[in-house]
Amino acid sequence: MKITLPNENRQLVSYTLKQQGMVYPSTNQFHSRRAYSAAHVVADPISAAHPVLGGDVDWNSTLSYRHALWNLGFGVAEAMDTAQRGMGLSWETAKELIARSSIEAKACGGIIASGAGTDQLDQSHSHTLDTIIAAYEEQAEFVESKGSKVILMASRALAKTAQTPEDYKTVYERILKQVKEPVILHWLGDMFDPNLVGYWGDEKAEKAMDVCLEIIHQHEDKVDGIKISLLDKDKEIKMRNCLPESVRMYTGDDFHYPELISGDEYRYSDALLGIFDAIAPAAASAFQALDNGDKATYERIFAPTVPLARHIFESPTYAYKTGIVFMAYLNGFQNHFRMIGGAEGARSVIHLSKLFILADEAGLLSNPEQAIQRMAYVLKTAGVNQEEVLL
Repeated sequence: MKITLPNENRQLVSYTLKQQGMVYPSTNQFHSRRAYSAAHVVADPISAAHPVLGGDVDWNSTLSYRHALWNLGFGVAEAMDTAQRGMGLSWETAKELIARSSIEAKACGGIIASGAGTDQLDQSHSHTLDTIIAAYEEQAEFVESKGSKVILMASRALAKTAQTPEDYKTVYERILKQVKEPVILHWLGDMFDPNLVGYWGDEKAEKAMDVCLEIIHQHEDKVDGIKISLLDKDKEIKMRNCLPESVRMYTGDDFHYPELISGDEYRYSDALLGIFDAIAPAAASAFQALDNGDKATYERIFAPTVPLARHIFESPTYAYKTGIVFMAYLNGFQNHFRMIGGAEGARSVIHLSKLFILADEAGLLSNPEQAIQRMAYVLKTAGVNQEEVLL
């Protein structure tokens, strides 16, 4: 099977697919690592709502995809940045998403953890620490009321208001003292969200890490783990080794996840990753191999997914969600390539063409013939016409 794709030199090049279909089992369970997939939302393509104002969610397709992740053995990290939280998905819509997903998780025995932040606050101006605390309280209480674990998301409002590390300690101490069950903290780097520069009170990661670790150690009984998304494996390993034994490190490193999950002689990372949304079948199979002590198979399965992940998360990193949704479109989980906020336009057709090749090389096109047809349609809408796709 072949398709003609444009490359970075503005040339049209014939590409022959290497895979004849998905090479991974459709269902797996695993236990040696805890793994959450941050899940995307499916936009309603025929809603009258204006995309630039957010648009509407296709609830049936969105929830169906979460069942696909649960069936593979993943927990779902709900209403995170992968779901365009704060980037098209409002808190009001996130509340409905969390409520609906929590019901579905309970019905099928799936694991769910949901983001609680402060995005109901007006981001155009600063807020007092008490106002920020109240916003966190509102969201954390809502998440817990739905039976979901809380992921305490990094707050743009706090990053804007806080003047010192003590301000962060004040806010997190208040929230952690109130939650019913241990939460997952989230340190999201500014490469994912430029509004979060200097989080924890210092732009130097090492000093910021010290503040975060102090908070964790002081409230160890209320912290299940921390997800850090800095795309720096050495910083993650350093912090991992400084955590209390009872606190998990959830890698958010979409560049180095195989090595970090595998671990070293001291500790390993569990996972809460956006890339798992796109590579879920491969990741589930890799985890199953790890369960069986088969490191060679684990590494063999994950190896071709890393170039795909690095491409999807290339700079500007915050646009990675476009590639995640494009993968879902290619693999038939949704019948259109439209996104909340019109974010399908955040990546070039060249980027999407390379993504197609890397997905094929990783064995992640479940139905190659369908993927070719859908890739050809996207190319055509970009003005790249093909007289014939050879099958």
